[in-house]
Amino acid sequence: MHSDVSWQRFKQFPRLMWIFLFGSFITRGSYYMVWPFLAVILYEKFALSATEVGMVLSCAAIISVFTSFVGSSLSDRIGRHKLMYLTGILYIISFSLLAEANSVEGYVVVMTLCSMATSLWRPLTSAAIGDIIADPKTRELAMQSLYFIVNVGCAVGPMLGVWLGLTGKQSSFYLTAVAFAVLLALLYWGFNHQTRQDVALAAGASSNDNLSDATSGTESDGASGSVNDMTSDGVNRGVNGLSSDTEASTKKAAVVSRKQIVAILLQDKLLQCLIFANILCMFIYAQMDSSLIQYLTRAGAPDLLTLISGMIFTNAMVIISTQFLLLKLMARFPLVKRIQIGLLLLICSQIWLAFNPLDLFWGWIGAIVVMSVAETILFPTMNVHIDRLAPDHLRGAYFGAASFYDLGFALAPLGGGIILDHFGGQWLFLTGAALSVLVIYLYSILDRLPRPDFSMFKAD
Repeated sequence: MHSDVSWQRFKQFPRLMWIFLFGSFITRGSYYMVWPFLAVILYEKFALSATEVGMVLSCAAIISVFTSFVGSSLSDRIGRHKLMYLTGILYIISFSLLAEANSVEGYVVVMTLCSMATSLWRPLTSAAIGDIIADPKTRELAMQSLYFIVNVGCAVGPMLGVWLGLTGKQSSFYLTAVAFAVLLALLYWGFNHQTRQDVALAAGASSNDNLSDATSGTESDGASGSVNDMTSDGVNRGVNGLSSDTEASTKKAAVVSRKQIVAILLQDKLLQCLIFANILCMFIYAQMDSSLIQYLTRAGAPDLLTLISGMIFTNAMVIISTQFLLLKLMARFPLVKRIQIGLLLLICSQIWLAFNPLDLFWGWIGAIVVMSVAETILFPTMNVHIDRLAPDHLRGAYFGAASFYDLGFALAPLGGGIILDHFGGQWLFLTGAALSVLVIYLYSILDRLPRPDFSMFKAD
């Protein structure tokens, strides 16, 4: 299936999708004013070693990965709206507490809460997009747009923080808490509007069916009630043009047991290999957010805060300026081929980082440019890949399983810190290049791996 980028596709986005986009912009912008500087704060405030800083960051992230899987799977059963509200409240509480933390133990506890909220929010949003947009090409564009707007926030946040003098200040976490309070209010309005709209469409479709039945005097097989079937979030899949098979799958979503979900995931060898490959990929990328910053801090790189802000800004701006162009240029390539091209660029960036002189400011920026082009190709494509692999009634479970990618992010600070303490920065990035080669191999064997027969798993 090829990608389709057009204004007509954008016009098909429902109001709730635009709320997701705006909310992602304001929350990510405030988040990136300070979160990337946590390694600097922990080092300067508590004089922790690279391994100790890595352990603090990794412990919080590892716990959040398993929380994300359980929460995302539950969303298929109890509804994404409720979990999104609860996750938003957790965001507000945890970031408010993070603004006041003053001990290593306090940082560990509160950062764990923050990481849990973040890892829950991402798969819930991706699965919710699948609920409200039925057309696969429009849904792919929606996911690409979400990734784009997140990076707009990432670009604006650090630069705005520098301009306002907030970069690296712990109190800036209050801004993230306020941003999520605004987003929750918008989501409440958006969810209610979406539900009313779907109910109205379903009622209109039902009236037309009744009128048709009265005229013909017969009933179509399975027509009665099919347009009225809603998901647990009140989203009418039938009126969005899904097939009867997909509607049937959606109706099963609330009653497929957790035992069956686990059985499906354990039998899907393609998914397991994909998760392992992407864990490695995330481990490599996460070095930019943790170990690279630690390396530059401890090595005494000139103009440290400006360099860190500049790398974050460059990363986001490259993604903003190239994402849809690359999507258009690479539309003719299969998803796996796109990912392999991105991985080749990732290898180049890791080798560049390994040999760049410490005081060559623009050398670091150049390596981040190459790494960002690779990220632009890889990250949104990974989400689209999972969306296409997931059965409709198990989308939440599959996106929850995909959240195990975050184990790579979780282990990166600890693994990177150990490499920095014992081998140095050059070996850190050469290790990243070697792991990228392994990921390319894993993607090359995906099509040969077995998948379960989903028709054998019926609702309880």
